[in-house]
Amino acid sequence: MPRLTRAESQARTRDLLTDTAQRLFLRDGYHATSLDKVAEAAGFSKGAVYSNFRNKDELCLVVLDRLYAERIAEIGRAFSGGTLEDRFRAFEEYAEGMLGDAPRTQFEVEFALQARQNRELQADLGRRDALVVSALEQLVQSQVDEFGLTPLLPARELARTLLSLGIGLGVQRFVVQDVLPVRVLTDTVRVLLGVRREA
Repeated sequence: MPRLTRAESQARTRDLLTDTAQRLFLRDGYHATSLDKVAEAAGFSKGAVYSNFRNKDELCLVVLDRLYAERIAEIGRAFSGGTLEDRFRAFEEYAEGMLGDAPRTQFEVEFALQARQNRELQADLGRRDALVVSALEQLVQSQVDEFGLTPLLPARELARTLLSLGIGLGVQRFVVQDVLPVRVLTDTVRVLLGVRREA
């Protein structure tokens, strides 16, 4: 097996640290996960962490980028193939498992509260929020174009509504142990897209 180049070795180390941080953040939460714990669990020195990430917040942002990308990809898969009703059912199934998922919700809420005290971190999260909205906007527009829908809101506003409702419902489900139905989200999206629920 050929020896890794320095760049390949550093990329591998960064990936291992990110994998480990994601596991610990989701298991223990943002505040309970220190860089020392990440380094130890990954089998590296703390210096290896600092040679790849400026601080815990930067590492956290990299983990969030991964989680957001996974989420967008899963929503995209739900809305690909089949009838529009098939897609809504797939999205509702996805939302049932994701919204209020305790480890992710706790981690993201803790980090959001941390960002309230740091303007640079707020800006970082704001940029990521805009990217998520743009991805959802493209997804909404593709459904509108494919099915000839007449939405009540422009695609970007509908995407923002979808994200905001999803976050709010996710936090509510996290707090009250998943008793709130996700249908409120999917039914709202149907209404905004001008789509009737099939009987």
